[in-house]
Amino acid sequence: QMYLTESGGGLVQAGGSLRLTCTASGTFDRAKIMAWFRQSPGHQRELVASMSSGHEANVAGSVKGRFTISMNNAKDTLNLQMNNLKPEDTGTYYCNVADWGGSFWGQGTQVTVSS
Repeated sequence: QMYLTESGGGLVQAGGSLRLTCTASGTFDRAKIMAWFRQSPGHQRELVASMSSGHEANVAGSVKGRFTISMNNAKDTLNLQMNNLKPEDTGTYYCNVADWGGSFWGQGTQVTVSS
């Protein structure tokens, strides 16, 4: 079992930046993939960015060039740096980790971007 806690969300104006943090109860040593998803009202949860166990990072086309996913050296924190935020980035952002024991989710952190 892995417990994940997201933080760093908030209200920001369009063009602003936020840095989301996902802190794990353990480390990501056994993780196959680590990711950030988001969900806005009336929409399905969508993948925003992911990082493989080999540290290969990918981001969705809608956030490419603006969002960056990274992991700290201790391998217990996953970050999402979000720059040049747009109103359509508004939503609840969730951290997800999949390892050999299952798939784990945090409770989410709200990001609201005003125009």
